[in-house]
Amino acid sequence: MAGHSAFKNIMHKKGRADAARSKMFAKLSREITVSAKLGLPDPTMNPRLRLAIQEARAENMPKDNIERAIKKAAGGDTENFEEVRYEGYAPGGVAVMVEALTDNRNRTGGAVRAVFTKHDGNLGSTGSVSHMFNHVGEISYKPDAGSPDAILEAAIEAGADDAVSDAGGHLVTCSFDSLGTVAAALEKALGEAASVKAVWKPSLTTPVDEDNAQKILKMIAALEDDDDVQNVFANFEVSEDVMKKLTAA
Repeated sequence: MAGHSAFKNIMHKKGRADAARSKMFAKLSREITVSAKLGLPDPTMNPRLRLAIQEARAENMPKDNIERAIKKAAGGDTENFEEVRYEGYAPGGVAVMVEALTDNRNRTGGAVRAVFTKHDGNLGSTGSVSHMFNHVGEISYKPDAGSPDAILEAAIEAGADDAVSDAGGHLVTCSFDSLGTVAAALEKALGEAASVKAVWKPSLTTPVDEDNAQKILKMIAALEDDDDVQNVFANFEVSEDVMKKLTAA
């Protein structure tokens, strides 16, 4: 099981409750505000904003919150956020990618470096691990969205690259550049998605044992707890037996 997906499954099962939901909404709002500020406040004319809104809706973010985030940009918000990507290694030689939106690079860089150091990792230079990932779009649907064949057909018609189905649901993959249009086409065909995300998908993975898997999960949780960090991706692979232990813990 791929580490990125495994981590998300564990966190959903442990249920990070209201505080985590509030933090997630804050990060989604920041992305919406930045997207609206960089382009037009109209999602039909701004692909990045459209994608940010799609992701927020998939996470059940209230419409009022979305509208406030857009108006914040239109109202001349004084905060100037910039995108920063950090790359490095976690225990076991696992590659880690961290995406952040920050108004203070020194603060965010120091905080990210501190997490890597505390959890026996090493922060590298930009480009040090990104060659091990592909930037793609992932759109997920719940099992009742349709049969595997119906989902695959809809994905192909929408311009996606692939669709995989299992007992947990359906996952449609497409190029990063086409994520907005593919997600919009799928919404017309299948209804609203469970999630719409741009992700760094590992092109090769690193197997880890239970001890390193626990360390990596703690490191990712600490990174994601930082208000400036938007997303964390890692290329670790864990066995089903280890996953069961970690999920039960």
